[in-house]
Amino acid sequence: MILLLVSLLPPFVLMYMIFKEDKIEKEPPRLLASIFFAGAVSTLLAMLLETLGQRVLLLTGLPESSYLFQLLMNFLVIALSEEYVKYRAMRMRTWNNPEFNYRFDGVVYAVFASLGFAAAENVLYVAGLGLGVAVIRAVTAIPLHCITGVFMGHHYGMAKYLESRGQTEEAGRHGRLSILVPVLIHGFYDFAASYDSDFLSMTFLIFVIVVDVVAIRSVKRYSRTDDVIYR
Repeated sequence: MILLLVSLLPPFVLMYMIFKEDKIEKEPPRLLASIFFAGAVSTLLAMLLETLGQRVLLLTGLPESSYLFQLLMNFLVIALSEEYVKYRAMRMRTWNNPEFNYRFDGVVYAVFASLGFAAAENVLYVAGLGLGVAVIRAVTAIPLHCITGVFMGHHYGMAKYLESRGQTEEAGRHGRLSILVPVLIHGFYDFAASYDSDFLSMTFLIFVIVVDVVAIRSVKRYSRTDDVIYR
């Protein structure tokens, strides 16, 4: 029970913080719970995609310790798999939902899907490796999933907003960015954190600080400038 509570506390704290920033119209708890649960279940699909992706990379003959292998593994296999399944978990429940009527709703949805994923992943890590890993993940991996959710949700909300106004080309661009931006952030985070290099270790620390600050400021701005999707 203690392991479960420690695993789930950081995601729930971050979800509450984002939920509070939804100033105009709060989203229904039932909808948010379903998005969170879908994000949690999506970890299973991500694990399958990552396993298959790793096997394909190994078939190329690239040394696992090489920069190229690590770049492909972290960006195209891990980051793309995880961000894509979180995106699909969110979209299936929200794109045509009448509750999706403000731009900032996209941020809330994406963060709940991302932290559902992070919560399930955290339970697995803590169950296997103990409480020590929970502390590390509480200040690294869990906030990362929240941050990628913030930027995914912003572009997702913009895509819906622009589509409703007939700006299909711009809507499509934001739709693509709702996947691309989180993949780039996630991929670089994993690459810098996992590769044995003093330079990348220092870069990783700087990156974490910068992306945290940018995300916090962005959430405040997205909330402050929120607008209705349908007029």
